[in-house]
Amino acid sequence: MRAIELAPNVYRLDLGRYQAYVWREGERATLIDTGEPGSGPLIEAALGEIGLTRAALDRVVLTHFHDDHAGSAAEVASWGAPVVAGAADAPVIAGAAEGPEPNFTEFERELHAQVAAGLEPAPPVAVDVAVRDGDVLAFGAEGARVVATPGHTDGSVALYLPAEEVLFTGDIAAHFNGDVILGVFNLDAGVAAESFRRLAALDTRLACFGHGDPVTDAGGRLRATADGLA
Repeated sequence: MRAIELAPNVYRLDLGRYQAYVWREGERATLIDTGEPGSGPLIEAALGEIGLTRAALDRVVLTHFHDDHAGSAAEVASWGAPVVAGAADAPVIAGAAEGPEPNFTEFERELHAQVAAGLEPAPPVAVDVAVRDGDVLAFGAEGARVVATPGHTDGSVALYLPAEEVLFTGDIAAHFNGDVILGVFNLDAGVAAESFRRLAALDTRLACFGHGDPVTDAGGRLRATADGLA
């Protein structure tokens, strides 16, 4: 199975070494992130598992420009889905600017070389909707609120659905070896920690991470991690 139901309307898509998410509303859907380049057939297959075609996508939201999240956005956009992304990352996604490299620690540099081995660059794609903190996208009972989470990239965003208490964190947070952690490979770890604290302050039941298994007891676990950040 490529599509795993996490909660009503929420699916995790297994794209091999990376993952994405779908929010479904009837016969329509929103895709959050796209995995690495070449993931289009896996995304389409996963949609088929839940009875949807690629034409059902109303939008694809990119949490940030990194190749393991924006890698197949151009292919998904070719299906007719508009691309939504943080305003500061939009020029990088569109190929009009170079994305800055993270400020790696020595440990992170070695880890990145392992987990990103063979990762191809994301083909550029125009961003149709550039969003900022507080913008609301038209899905979910009360809409999906954009939460700016700079620090991982300048334009990183999370999505929060307050009525459902569902949070798509992007890479500001991760689930690793059973722990909810501040994400790695950041431009500015201090700014990323502040962004993590913003997410921890939300009333969250289900947190869906860019990397690692989602968690259903999310609010308390995010707050506990936030309390321990420098």
